[in-house]
Amino acid sequence: MSTIASSPSLTENPHCSDWIDLSRTGTVVLKSGKVEIGQGIGTALVQIAADEMDVAPESVELIAGHTALGPLEAGTSSSLSIETGGRAVRLAASAVRAIFIAEAAKLLQTPPENLSVEDGRIFVSGRETDLTYWSLASSVELAVPVLDYAKPKSPTERRLVGTSMPRIDLAAKATGASFIHDIELPGMLHGRTLDPPASSRRLETFDEDALRRAFPSVQVVRDGSFIGIIADREDVAARAIARAARLATWSQGFTVPSLMREAIAVDAAEPELVMEKSDVASAGGRSIKTEIERPYIAHASIAPSCAIAIWRGDALEIYSHSQAVHDMRAPIAKALGIDAGKVVVIHVPGAGTYGHSGQDDVAYEAAMLARAVPGRPVRVLWSRAADFSLAPLGPGAIVKAEVKVDGDGRITAFTLQSQSQAHVSRPGRGGTINLVAAERLATPMEKRSPPDVPLERGGGADRNALPIYAFPNIHVSKRILRGLPYRTSALRALGGYANIFAIETLMDDVAAEIGADPVALRIKHLADARAVEVITKAAEMADWPGPQVQGEGLGIGFCQYKNRSAYCAVVARVVCDERVRLTHAWAAIDAGEAINPDGIKNQIEGAIVQSASWTLKERVSFEGDAVTTRDWEGYPILRFSEVPEIKVSLIVRPELPPLGVGETATGPTAAAIGNAVHRALGIRVRTLPITRDAIVAAAS
Repeated sequence: MSTIASSPSLTENPHCSDWIDLSRTGTVVLKSGKVEIGQGIGTALVQIAADEMDVAPESVELIAGHTALGPLEAGTSSSLSIETGGRAVRLAASAVRAIFIAEAAKLLQTPPENLSVEDGRIFVSGRETDLTYWSLASSVELAVPVLDYAKPKSPTERRLVGTSMPRIDLAAKATGASFIHDIELPGMLHGRTLDPPASSRRLETFDEDALRRAFPSVQVVRDGSFIGIIADREDVAARAIARAARLATWSQGFTVPSLMREAIAVDAAEPELVMEKSDVASAGGRSIKTEIERPYIAHASIAPSCAIAIWRGDALEIYSHSQAVHDMRAPIAKALGIDAGKVVVIHVPGAGTYGHSGQDDVAYEAAMLARAVPGRPVRVLWSRAADFSLAPLGPGAIVKAEVKVDGDGRITAFTLQSQSQAHVSRPGRGGTINLVAAERLATPMEKRSPPDVPLERGGGADRNALPIYAFPNIHVSKRILRGLPYRTSALRALGGYANIFAIETLMDDVAAEIGADPVALRIKHLADARAVEVITKAAEMADWPGPQVQGEGLGIGFCQYKNRSAYCAVVARVVCDERVRLTHAWAAIDAGEAINPDGIKNQIEGAIVQSASWTLKERVSFEGDAVTTRDWEGYPILRFSEVPEIKVSLIVRPELPPLGVGETATGPTAAAIGNAVHRALGIRVRTLPITRDAIVAAAS
């Protein structure tokens, strides 16, 4: 057996046939459990497979996120698609090539090293034979372990990987044919569900008869506090559910302190030790502290959550834009009282997805309604208000950090405590159902809070809480709040966004206190040459430190995402007048081997734009346990006219493994903006978002 490094994705899918199918002449069917959510993963996987198999990328047909046809892989999250899924594809594709070369060598009676492949055709000593992958397919067994045959090419042998191959998914998206919201299936019906004022509220009264009289053609589905309707036309469904809302009364909600700081303070959660190195208490030096506050933020996808469900006898088929199509099968099946093997989930892209929003919830609701009309597809679309108020939120957080600095300007100790609700409550995690409508049934599914993501899987509240800097004494802890009623789960970068903001703005505070350059201070405390190089490169790109101009400034932020994925440094330029404007951003990124350089740049650009929006604008509002943010008026996001000029530089290392990229720029961008505002105004804003009001409050 090969001793080559494996991938976690091969644990459940160890055979070549789990990944590659060559039964159709001229086509390589590539199967993946990772899904395309705008990050270009589909294109990158095709590049990897085509390179290893020596076929044209146009001959590769990708099946991704289909629970009946593709491999079982963990959800598309945590910037792991290339690190785990991409590695599995590389190993599997190389194994398939090796198997076919061995079979051809046997038939041609020549050593395998005399054979080569071009577009699936097999050559011997440069001369084409009549053998191809497809002519040999019937005689080759692919239900064999990948790791027994895997022989990935060396970096110098790759011809597609490392090039900016055009995205394979953009043509369909440009014509509007790719998104789940645009699918029209034969005989499709339209469903809507009645939204409670808050996820924990229960129905007290509902005049079902009045609704039936007003809309006699509409089918009503009721189970406890779950109310749904089915109509032939979408406009009728929308009007009927609006009428249903006027015919319902709901229970009162929980009383929660109006200020997040107060709500967090009264929670009974005890601190949990994350990591301790040496003794921070005995370290000498002056103390410099910070305490930052991140509000609850919404996914704010451009299109709200949507799903289509069809019952075929006792089997269920779901079309969903969930990032975890395999993971959602078991909890949905359990909530419906059927075997998970009876559920097939097929991924279809949605217009914006950044973690666990309402995709799984709306899929369950579509299944509930479709059960009433067997054989007919039912499409359920959440309202914008529901997407804001019922979908899981990115948890608000308070992060306290402190360093001690000696007389030589060296940091001798570092302490951090992150406080927030759990960052992941995906259905099925920790044995939970976590489908909001299932909690409203007459016999409700138990609602439990799953444990926070352990650090070995990237961490949740403690993601990037451990500094990459070479501090001799470290103490990191977290408080996972269980007493707050807000529904929270995974949103891009999880706790990394707030923790990096706290650490990186504290580094600038140290630099200001001791009169050091912020870039030089970071480099002084780094033992990782790759980290030093990205910081140096970003600073050079921005002509650091730039001129001192009143109301304008440059700021820097840095991280290695999860302390093991890609390295990223961002320099931001802000102009502060009637508001804070991010005008420019420069980013340097080291992701090891770059499968598709343009794809990496696109991901960094997207992360910078979204992080800027979070940092300057976004905040969810509450009244008690209810989310009062219901529309774009109450939840502004960055507009096209506010997008900064962005330049991204890649430090490419083809000899090293590729590292996850998608979330790595979020924290550094936030910190860079905060540090730029501090340099421009001399005011440290520790409460996000950095609005005019927040600046005034910080100044006072």
